[in-house]
Amino acid sequence: MPRTTKGGPILLPTDIDRKQGVDSETAVLVGVELPGTSRSEEPLDELSGLAETAGAEVVARLTQRRETPDKTTYLGKGKLDQLSQLVKGTDADVVIFDNDLSPAQVRNLEQTVGVKVLDRTELILDIFSTRAQTHEARLAVELAQLEYALPRLKRMWTHLSRMKMGVGMRGPGEKQLETDRRLVEKRIVDLRRELEKIHKRRERQVEGRRDHMTVSLVGYTNAGKSTLMNKITGAGVLAQDKLFATLDTRTRRWSLPGWGPVLLSDTVGFIRDLPHRLIASFKATLEEAHQADLLLHVADASNPVAVDQIAAVYGVLEELGIEQKDTILVLNKVDSIEDSAQLTKLLDRYPAAIPVSAATGDGLDKLTAAVSDALSINFVDADIELAIDNGRLAAFIAKHGEILSRTHSGDRTTIHCRMPRKYLGRIDQSEAAIRERSPILGVPADDQSQGGASYSSTVDEVA
Repeated sequence: MPRTTKGGPILLPTDIDRKQGVDSETAVLVGVELPGTSRSEEPLDELSGLAETAGAEVVARLTQRRETPDKTTYLGKGKLDQLSQLVKGTDADVVIFDNDLSPAQVRNLEQTVGVKVLDRTELILDIFSTRAQTHEARLAVELAQLEYALPRLKRMWTHLSRMKMGVGMRGPGEKQLETDRRLVEKRIVDLRRELEKIHKRRERQVEGRRDHMTVSLVGYTNAGKSTLMNKITGAGVLAQDKLFATLDTRTRRWSLPGWGPVLLSDTVGFIRDLPHRLIASFKATLEEAHQADLLLHVADASNPVAVDQIAAVYGVLEELGIEQKDTILVLNKVDSIEDSAQLTKLLDRYPAAIPVSAATGDGLDKLTAAVSDALSINFVDADIELAIDNGRLAAFIAKHGEILSRTHSGDRTTIHCRMPRKYLGRIDQSEAAIRERSPILGVPADDQSQGGASYSSTVDEVA
């Protein structure tokens, strides 16, 4: 896992080379199933996919069920002996755990098995480092890597810190450890500051799209979000059958039949136990999902653990603080389902979900209709009274709403329209009087003793 500073690489020497990740290495996978964890019949399938995505060749697997992990090696003694034999028998280069390990546990495991040991977080960080293409993504990955590495520096310098000097004096390893710790801490501060600037710039960019309704694709990695985006917009974004094929947000115009253009954004894929550091680092990238009027949660319906993946995505959305946003669940890859009972089971559990195949186009007409209906929910039927010569505001209403009728009285005009509530709220109440109509009776809400709704904003926002 590369570790750099602004002035160049930070060399973190260790008895085991950790700088090259796991590309072209042979790996033994290990998983410890604890109470409350939900796994498929093949619990290490996802970890195997992650390892292969990182370039490793899986040569063996080992699982164990425990009530609690061992504090020193995570595995029990018997399984640890079995792991050592597996490593020797397969001549493996690396052991990868499907769990998060403490620095001490990694050190003890490496001393026992004699090869490099990675946990789930370090493997995901290794994948992200190879997938990051843009400047923003590379900064986000580097920040997550350094925050992961910081508490592990002591373990990486163990062989030098054993060198003792006189009373009150420190060994060269201890001095170098402090130097590197300061360098890493400074680089983390610099990265956070730079990413915060990017986040604010991204907020302004997204804010600048307020003239359009926005829809954001979210979902488990490799669920087919990019393929779906290509199918409905012709975007031509990278779509591969790989975990975390893309890390950068892309936005394209989507013309909804009977509706008009909306902006559709594709975001980085989520995964079970996604490292918190990555979620925080990719805050700017996920700004599209924060600001979207509607989320399309794309799930791989052909995956045997689709329910667990859906739950994992909702967990990440909750951590991001956007779990309450209007969401349509899209069950993708229905063309790959071998047993129709699997789709029936999912639809029984999620009756409002839309089954589609981004590859063949099946179900996309139903999806577009559902998106149109969902966006329409936020529309308001209202009367807007304004000065007859206020052409700018009249143009704003015509651009963002559907004008149903106009009536004139002296120097005032009243426009009956349907408009998204977010645009209605941008009209300065000093320029216009707004009254919502009852969605059922079609009469002003304040005539039913419900009170009229007023909105305030600045004149500049309407321009």
